[in-house]
Amino acid sequence: MFRSEIINDPVQFDALAPHWWRLWEQSSSATPFQCPAWLVPWWHTFAPGELATVAVWRGDELVGLAPLYLEHGTASSKLLPVGIALSDYLDVPCLPGIEAEVAAAIAEKILSIGWSQWILSDLPEFSAGLMIAHPDLKVNRPSAHAACPVLTVTGDETLAGCVPARRRRQLRRARQAASRRGRMTLSPARGDPKTFLDQLIRLHDARWAENGGGVLADPAVEQFHRRSLPLLDACGLVRSWLLAIDGRTVGAYYGFHHRDRAYAYLGGFDPVYAEESPGAILIGHAIAEAIRENAREFDFLRGQETYKYAWGAVDRWTMRRVWTRR
Repeated sequence: MFRSEIINDPVQFDALAPHWWRLWEQSSSATPFQCPAWLVPWWHTFAPGELATVAVWRGDELVGLAPLYLEHGTASSKLLPVGIALSDYLDVPCLPGIEAEVAAAIAEKILSIGWSQWILSDLPEFSAGLMIAHPDLKVNRPSAHAACPVLTVTGDETLAGCVPARRRRQLRRARQAASRRGRMTLSPARGDPKTFLDQLIRLHDARWAENGGGVLADPAVEQFHRRSLPLLDACGLVRSWLLAIDGRTVGAYYGFHHRDRAYAYLGGFDPVYAEESPGAILIGHAIAEAIRENAREFDFLRGQETYKYAWGAVDRWTMRRVWTRR
């Protein structure tokens, strides 16, 4: 019924994209972090090992995909997910209803190559990756990996239905302070990913300059986003805004929207305007926009920063699982 193959050629990996998109659109656990617009640029930017992706087919239809690579060490080889570190969610996308069969096919095929340890992290609670099992594989119990605080969004654009009253008062004061400083404008940055990314990098670097630099200070990470953002934007997944005061851009917000969930991925602001709380203004705007788009959840993604809980978010944990050969 199923045919599986190991893809270790980057050209073949790229050629999967049309089939991959169709699979991703049907996968029940799909997030923007599993789509080819995110993971293919990740591989082309970092390529930290040898591709070892497992594709499962039913006829000419891609029904399951495990984007993996081999990291060769001095004593052993690890099998790791493509997208690790920068992706807040990772999984094995597959067609609904056949997850167990696809997981079995992936496990069987992956035993045909040499590795000593297989690690999958950042797995959602009901991930197909958690179903992978085989008599020749020894697997540990799933362990909690990272907290992703999530806000359930209800009500209207006033945020009264989901954001605590104290945070709403703080947001009103921030908007008033920004308006006193000058004319405040919030504008979407769709259709011009290069200009938006230039501003985001500038503001993110300024925000983290005194703390050793933020994630975008790494040239490879910047290159990855310059490759992926235009692709994600073209697919309608990006939600990005710029905040300006008297024509000067002082804050940037980079997020996603997919199905009924909004994701707050990255931001930056000018420290000179810290008292006006541009970051809070942008997040408040992003939550209001998510409500307008009928989102059910606003996901602050990985990390337990205090500000996320001030908005009313509650931890949701991703899982980690490790397999070894018997």
